[in-house]
Amino acid sequence: MKVTKDIFYVGVNDHITDLFEGQYIVPNGMAYNSYVVVDDKITVFDTVDARFTDEWFDNIAEVLGDRKPDYLLVQHMEPDHSANIKNFIKAYPDATIIGNEKTFKFMEQFFGTDFENKLVVKDGETLCTGRHTFTFVFAPMVHWPEVMMTYDSCDKVLFSADGFGKFGALDVDEEWACEARRYYIGIVGKYGMQVQTVLKKAAALDIQIICPLHGPVLTENLGYYISLYDTWSSYRPESKGVLIAYTSIYGNTKKAVDLIADKLKANGCPAVAIQDLARCDMAEAIEDAFRYDTMVLATTTYNNELFPFMKTFVDGLTERNYQNRTVGIIENGTWAPNVAKNIKAAFEKSKNITFAENIVSIKSAVNDDNKAQIEALAKELCANYSGLENMKVAELDSKALFNIGYGLYVVTSNDGKKDNALIVNTVAQVTNTPERITVAINKDNYSHHIIKKTGKLNVNCLSVDAPFKVFEDFGFKSGRAVDKFTETPYTEIRSENGLRIIPDFINAYMSLEVEDYVDLGTHGMFICSVTESKVINNRETMTYTYYQKNVKPKPKTEGKKGYVCKICGYVYEGDPLPEDFICPLCKHGASDFEPIK
Repeated sequence: MKVTKDIFYVGVNDHITDLFEGQYIVPNGMAYNSYVVVDDKITVFDTVDARFTDEWFDNIAEVLGDRKPDYLLVQHMEPDHSANIKNFIKAYPDATIIGNEKTFKFMEQFFGTDFENKLVVKDGETLCTGRHTFTFVFAPMVHWPEVMMTYDSCDKVLFSADGFGKFGALDVDEEWACEARRYYIGIVGKYGMQVQTVLKKAAALDIQIICPLHGPVLTENLGYYISLYDTWSSYRPESKGVLIAYTSIYGNTKKAVDLIADKLKANGCPAVAIQDLARCDMAEAIEDAFRYDTMVLATTTYNNELFPFMKTFVDGLTERNYQNRTVGIIENGTWAPNVAKNIKAAFEKSKNITFAENIVSIKSAVNDDNKAQIEALAKELCANYSGLENMKVAELDSKALFNIGYGLYVVTSNDGKKDNALIVNTVAQVTNTPERITVAINKDNYSHHIIKKTGKLNVNCLSVDAPFKVFEDFGFKSGRAVDKFTETPYTEIRSENGLRIIPDFINAYMSLEVEDYVDLGTHGMFICSVTESKVINNRETMTYTYYQKNVKPKPKTEGKKGYVCKICGYVYEGDPLPEDFICPLCKHGASDFEPIK
C-alpha cells in the first residue's frame, strides 16, 4: 500500500491473536504496522510480530525489488514491533539500526547481543536520507520509556509509534474512535501527562499524515484524532452521560441498577451505559468510565471488601489516573453494607472525584426506602443535564440572564455556508423589559461581518470546566480561513434560530436578534433582543480572572528574555518587540504583550 510517493506500508494483519497483550479481547484482530521510505537511502520503520516474519519480508521485497534497506529505525521495543530485529540484520547485514540509548539497552535485554552497525540518536536530532529529513521526537512513557516518534518534513508525516493506534486488523472495516479509545485507555491511559507533552511537541509540526504502529494510516481530519487524544490525555470526559457498573449475586443489586437506569433516563440523562462487571469485557467497561462524565458503582459487600469484579474494575480506573468525574454509589449488604466506605477509600488519591451526596444503601433486597434513595440519586446526578432536555423547543428562561457577568462567552453565528464562533468577554444585559443584550465585537473578526449581515447570534456562557482547547478552537484562529467546528468534535445541538450551541462547556445560552448597531471605532456593538434562553446546569460561570488564573497555560519564560502574550502565553524572544508584531497563536498585536520579568 502506498502512503505517499516514497512511503509504503509493509505491515501485516493478525487474526490469530484472541487476547492482545494477554488481556485485551480483539475480535477483529490486530495490525502490526511497518513502513518503508524509499529515498537515496532506504529506511524501514519497525518490524512486526514474530509469527509474521516471512510475510513481512515478502512485503519489503515487493516494494524494494533488488534494492536493500540502509536503515532499520526502531521506535518501540515492545515485541509485537521489535521481534524481527535480529532476523532483519541477518537478512540485511550491512544495514544500520537507528534507536536511542534506551532502545539499545532493551535490545540487548531481548536479544542478548549488541548490534555492530547502530546509530544512537537524541531527542530533536535529524537524519537526512536524500529528499527526506527525519526528526526524532522522544515520547518517553508513551507508553514505554524508550518510545520515540519520527517526523518526516518532506511528506509531512508523523510516524507516531503506538500513539494514535487502535485495536483491529486493517482488513476489517470499523469505526475508529471506539477501538482507539479502548486501546488508549487500556494501554496508554496512565500516562496522560506524557501524552500531553508529546502533543505540545507535535503542535509545532506541520502534520498531514499520521502513521501509527497499530491501526489505519490517518490522512484526513487529523484535528479530530488529535482533539480526542487531547481529551483522553487530559482526563476530561468525552461525552455527557452515566455509566452504571455493577455486580450482583442474587439479582437484588441488578434490580436497583435497572431502577436507577430508568430514573436517569426519565430525568433527562443524555446517555446511560450499563456494564455487568462479571460478564462484560473489563477493558470495555473501563473505556466507558473514561468516556462519560458520571459513573454509578453498584455492588455488594464481600468478605468485608468490594466484590472481586468490582475491585478489579476500580483498581483498573485508579491505576489509570481516573479523575474529574462524579461518582454515585449503590451498596448492598445483608448485615454490614460498607461498599460506600471502601469505594471512597479506593479513590482517596484520585483527583477531582466528586461523590454524590445521596447513597443508596440496600440491606438484602430493594424496599420502598431504597426506591426513594434511587430517585434522589438519579435527580442529583441529572442536575447538570436537565437543561439539555428539549433543546429544540424555543422558550424564554430569565434565569439564563443571571449567568452574565464579566465572563467569557462563545458567540456562534453562520455565514450561510458554515458555522462560525469566537470568544468574547463583552456581553452585557442592558434592559430587563424587554430583555436586551449588548455584544461588542472587534470589526476585524469574521463574526462581526457575519452578524452584521445576518442579524442573528447565540451567546454561550462558558462554565469553569471549559478547557483551554475551547479557547484555542474559537479564539486563536480566523473563521475566514478555517471551519472552526471541523477540528474538534463538539456535540452538535442547535437552537430554534438554527445556530450552534456549545453544550459541552456552558451553563446557559441565549439566542439573540440584532435590533440596532453602534459603531465604536475598532468594535461594533450589537444591541439585541433575546428570542430564546435556557439554563443548562448550575456550574459556575467562567470569569476572565478565572481563565487567567486556572485555564490559560502558564508561559514558560524561565531563562528567556523578551515578551510574553497576555492572551495566550506565547513567548517572543528578543528586544525590542516590533510594533507591528502579531502573535502567531492568538493573532493579537504587540499591545497585548508584556516584558518577561
